[in-house]
Amino acid sequence: MNFAHGASVRIASALLAGLVLASPVRTVAEVSAVSAAESATPTLPPSMDGAPIALMIDLGSGRVLFSREADRRFMPASLTKLMTIYTAFEMLDDGTLQPEQRMPVRDETFREWSGKGSSMFVARGTSVGVDDLLRAIPTVSANDGCVVLAEGAAGSVAKFTDIMNAKAKELGMNDSHFNTPNGWPDEGRTYTSARDLATLAKALITKHPQKYRQYFGLPQFTWNDITQKNRNPILGVVEGADGLKTGFTNEAGYGFVGSAERDGRRLVMVIGGTQSGRERKAIARDFIAWGFDGWRAHQLYGMNQPVAKVAVQGGAERQIELKAERPVFVTVPEGSDPKAHVSVRYQGPALAPIAEGDRVANLVIETADGRKSSVPLVASETVGEANWWQRLRNGLFSLVT
Repeated sequence: MNFAHGASVRIASALLAGLVLASPVRTVAEVSAVSAAESATPTLPPSMDGAPIALMIDLGSGRVLFSREADRRFMPASLTKLMTIYTAFEMLDDGTLQPEQRMPVRDETFREWSGKGSSMFVARGTSVGVDDLLRAIPTVSANDGCVVLAEGAAGSVAKFTDIMNAKAKELGMNDSHFNTPNGWPDEGRTYTSARDLATLAKALITKHPQKYRQYFGLPQFTWNDITQKNRNPILGVVEGADGLKTGFTNEAGYGFVGSAERDGRRLVMVIGGTQSGRERKAIARDFIAWGFDGWRAHQLYGMNQPVAKVAVQGGAERQIELKAERPVFVTVPEGSDPKAHVSVRYQGPALAPIAEGDRVANLVIETADGRKSSVPLVASETVGEANWWQRLRNGLFSLVT
């Protein structure tokens, strides 16, 4: 949706279980919960000393639980494949790609990528379905499958990486560039940051929840009578773990983007530059345990629960109801005061037309320790452009309100 150019940011109160009119309200209301003594940030596990790059975010509150060199650019290796999968998900949504579509294995592709690094072992002269490729890439990190998908979906690797970079720009991944669909070493032309990878993981999970559940978290994958296990170090070990992807090259070291969900609360973590697969495994498991055990999340709103109404300009309706796409939490260290101030911030009035699901505002959560985080609020309904009668009605209302 479009925001009014030059419009001021409006602040609205949002009560714990209530619905409020955002437009005229400029106070920030307090959300009360059981009070407890303030405590420091939970102590990190010792294994975290081995992670030069690390980031953890609670998606339910938007709070960054830990950050170390989150904006430092590094080579992502096979973590690149998350962008390949996201690009394919977007193409499926816009109809330029179909799950049943068959992608040919070109002779040149087979010669270059057969058994090169991690592989799904595609066969020369065959074709592979998009559905199979999307199961293989996150599960067995198929280098060959990425190239087959890129060539089949866009005509060439170069054209596909152009789409990857355009999608990354749309997501605001300003410290990322993709030169390959599989992360094979390319003299540093492919790079990213932990913050960008967390943004990408969030987009995979929240923009494409059904596809995320369908293609991530598979315990194994079989192709050409070869069965390989998922390399995810927390899958099947950590409660609620369901994604996302490991990465390794000699230049990049060992990296991992992981996620787990418990009782509606989802954490996303990124680690990079660890020295061995064994060390990465230990860090990943310790880090996610630290996130769940060292922090407490107090729910403010349920999924799809109304949060606020905001004014609409030029719309068939004068206001639109906003909701949270996911359960919304206040996240604080174990033993800390869970009281928080919340406010709805948006650039307004919002301009019609607005489609259901469009992001309209942010719910800003400020905890007792002064830390701020935010989660998006989306339109719970569609508001079309006003006809002549509705414009007249809106104008008359504006004179008396």
